[in-house]
Amino acid sequence: MIYYQRWTCVSCVSILAVSLVVTAAPNNHSASAVVTHKAVPSTAARSSRHAVVAPPVISAQAESSAGSLPVRRVVLYKCGVGFFEHQGTIQGNENVGINFTSGQLNDVLQSLTVLDLNGGRITGVDYNSDAPLSQRLGTLSLPLTEDTNIEQFYGALRGVRLEMRDGTNATTGRLLSVERKTRVSGGNTLEVDLATLVTDSGEVRSVEITPAVSVQLADRDATQEVSRYLSLLASVRQQHIRRMMISTAGTGARDLYVSYISEVPIWKTTYRIVLPSNANEEPLLQGWAIVDNTVGEDWDNVEMSLVSGVPQSFIQQLSQPYYARRPVVPLPQLAELMPQTHEGAMVGGLASLSGVVTDPSGAVIAGASVALMTPSGQPAGSVVTDAQGRYQFADMPSGAYQLQASVQGFQTLRMTGLSLGGNREVKQDLHLNVGAMTQEVTVSASASSAVETDSAEAAGASGGNVGSGSELGRVSRAPRNGIAYGTGGGYAAASSAISNSAVSAARQQMISAAEGNDLGDLFEYKLKDRVTIHKNESALVPIVQTHIEAEKVSLWNASLGSARPLRALWVTNSSDETLDGGSFSVLEDETFAGEGITDPIKPGEKRLISYAADLGVRVEKSDSYTHERVTKVRIFHGMMTQTSEQRETTTYTIRNDDTSGRTVLIEHPLRAGWDLNPNDPKPDETTSNAYRFRVNVGAKGTATFTVREAAPVETRYALANITNDQVALFLQEKSINPAVEAALKKVIAQKDQVSQLDDQVSEREDETQKIFDDQQRLRENMKALKGTPEERALTQRYTKQLSDQETQLENLKSESDDLQSKKDEAQKQLDQMIESLSLDAEI
Repeated sequence: MIYYQRWTCVSCVSILAVSLVVTAAPNNHSASAVVTHKAVPSTAARSSRHAVVAPPVISAQAESSAGSLPVRRVVLYKCGVGFFEHQGTIQGNENVGINFTSGQLNDVLQSLTVLDLNGGRITGVDYNSDAPLSQRLGTLSLPLTEDTNIEQFYGALRGVRLEMRDGTNATTGRLLSVERKTRVSGGNTLEVDLATLVTDSGEVRSVEITPAVSVQLADRDATQEVSRYLSLLASVRQQHIRRMMISTAGTGARDLYVSYISEVPIWKTTYRIVLPSNANEEPLLQGWAIVDNTVGEDWDNVEMSLVSGVPQSFIQQLSQPYYARRPVVPLPQLAELMPQTHEGAMVGGLASLSGVVTDPSGAVIAGASVALMTPSGQPAGSVVTDAQGRYQFADMPSGAYQLQASVQGFQTLRMTGLSLGGNREVKQDLHLNVGAMTQEVTVSASASSAVETDSAEAAGASGGNVGSGSELGRVSRAPRNGIAYGTGGGYAAASSAISNSAVSAARQQMISAAEGNDLGDLFEYKLKDRVTIHKNESALVPIVQTHIEAEKVSLWNASLGSARPLRALWVTNSSDETLDGGSFSVLEDETFAGEGITDPIKPGEKRLISYAADLGVRVEKSDSYTHERVTKVRIFHGMMTQTSEQRETTTYTIRNDDTSGRTVLIEHPLRAGWDLNPNDPKPDETTSNAYRFRVNVGAKGTATFTVREAAPVETRYALANITNDQVALFLQEKSINPAVEAALKKVIAQKDQVSQLDDQVSEREDETQKIFDDQQRLRENMKALKGTPEERALTQRYTKQLSDQETQLENLKSESDDLQSKKDEAQKQLDQMIESLSLDAEI
């Protein structure tokens, strides 16, 4: 017997399970198949793929003896697949059939392994391959599709012999056409279908198709084609069933091994962190795995492993036939040129948008994120402000936009109604108010160019009391053998005779049911004992029981949007096992204290996990910004770089209203280009985007903590472009010292010399051009004098004048060449001076 079931993840839906019984004939090895159906309710959780597919349970029945291939080993992965091993006994040349769905068959084809363990051979693995319905319908001679209606059906039958009978009247002939006609009957307008037939005698007759008219196919070939069409449509209902046959060859009884992967529900992890009442004791960590059996058959006494990590897995439609697309090449024709039209532009004149982002004091904000969006919120571009707080969007298409600016520690500003276009350069400055990024202020761009925003406050809310936990457990049912697991999250009332110390002692004595093994990038929890999980049931299996290091702290970050920090545990995984990611509950004084979620934690890794709000502590944050003058000037390779410094001071005020002290962790944002003051306290920990500072606050006390940061701001100037006016401005701003001034004035003096020589060369060129123009005038006059009485006298005069000008041109050319040589030499000296000038000066 071959048994297979499949569930989908739709709540309260019964999905058809299929059982296929293969029975051997008495005198030969052929088999007959009987398909039965039963409905099974599905409650399996849906993973990231399209369906939760349960692995088949395989059994085989041979001529003389029966063997089975039950599940012996199950390995479940976090990627939503399971690895299954079956092993059982077969007899002689026995064939084993397995039914899959098309979706499950894809996984099986990628991973199937079949082994005869006692000298036999696997002679083949076959399965039925179904082409797409559209491909199979294309083989019909009638042009019918999957969605053909009655009107299209009649159209496909044109030319086929039909017999149309209305009562005792019958008309036989080939169908010419079926047309929709309009006629008036009893004052009503009706639409009727009129069939036109051509009889064997050549007579053309029209028959109105009414409910009383029967139509019979009189063409045998057409009848067979329609029958094939209907059969293909009916086969769609069973096309998800794919039967795989494993053929074997051998003698006697042998063991057959089958393994594959299949899609299953993801196993889940949940933890209990028990905080001790005694300060000398370490917190206790208990980990539990939740495993779901949606196979439809009991897992009886199977080996089970739970693997943490996400190996790569995917679905490829290997069971689906594919057809290559071939190009259709038309017959060659003579090329003909035709008139063409060209599409008009879709985008009008481009525009640019720029501005400066500042805080309420007017200081620029560097590193702010500025995003440009369409009115519907689609991104059109994003930039980050530079050291001067400037942003710019260039070459933007015409249209309406939204502008959004955000940075840590400030309210997010959203501006609507911003219009760009017409080759205009739009300037829009932005002013951000101090606050949380989760607070958003929306303004209209039509108000003014520089937008002012009002302070926005986010209302807080306090939660109510949380109820106690509820007990959770499962025991195996008689008469089946199994393992019983259980855990309790609920606790007895004050009147209970069970003390907290007894509960704590019992918890300490519990042991883990799994062994941890490192598998490289993966980690395996292998259950120590075999497991029985009944069909459509789930089990809670203890996989971790260990003491850990944990410090109770209050964690505050401005992104929380609240003055209240979170209660958290600073946990160090002091065990040798990888802790899988999942939910956790915290128990303090044998009472529920909160819960949360954690990512996987490697051995020796330290991690913060938060579980509640700390209602006894408040944190306030304030910022101040300053821009220091130029502190350093560097000249190298023709560039002068002035370095100034932007400084920011953030003060955290922490108030503890509780009667016990607090350790508060302040998460301060880590920004690229900003450095902490080397004289300030160092952070206890640094993440990819935040510093973590520890601040101890006494009972009913207040503490302040200050973080000072600085970011260098560099301004570059090309020495070849510096003027005397700029040097005077640098001196006025005290951004250069006398040594830098002297070096710059040497460069400017050499530049002036080059400029003077260039002016003299230009003067010579202008004089030369004037002579050229005058000579052209004289030549034109000489041409005009031909044949006139004045020709002789004026020609002699013009000839002398041209001779004198030629002498002037020779002198000008000599002077110009000499000046050009001097200018080139002066320019060469200037270039060498600029390139060789190297200077580092503290201002």
